[in-house]
Amino acid sequence: MATAYIGLGSNLDHPRQQIKDALAELGLLDQTTLLTASSLYSSPPMGPADQPDYINAVAQIETMLQPLQLLEALQGIEQAHHRIRKRHWGERTLDLDLLLYDDLEMLTPQLQIPHPGITQRAFVLLPLLEIAPQIVIPGKGQAKKYRHSLKDQEIVKLEVQLQT
Repeated sequence: MATAYIGLGSNLDHPRQQIKDALAELGLLDQTTLLTASSLYSSPPMGPADQPDYINAVAQIETMLQPLQLLEALQGIEQAHHRIRKRHWGERTLDLDLLLYDDLEMLTPQLQIPHPGITQRAFVLLPLLEIAPQIVIPGKGQAKKYRHSLKDQEIVKLEVQLQT
């Protein structure tokens, strides 16, 4: 079994519910168990400013799926939520990012692990640190050392997720 962390984001069509539904769906993936999830967070869009704020969370799972299989399963959940890629960093019903997969470092045309933005985005790092305060990012070290560099990014904790 591998431990993986998934970043979740939504800013369309009832974003809080999109995230809650996606968390439940992660737990239903073949050969996968949802272990825990962070609180929900709100943050302004990273891309074009003419879109609603995002709701974000991070989930921890255990899975027998290999990284590319897991990516395919995550994209299937996105499609079930009617994800449409209209523009780079644009609005979306659901975005699922494979952030970490055990201590794997991987770079393929389809997938980069660790996720390239993991240490640069408060809406990813803060929910991750909430559920895994001592996590080490392969090739980068302790995740918590990046927290101070993100203090100027706006992010608000909305509600505590029920732990699984």
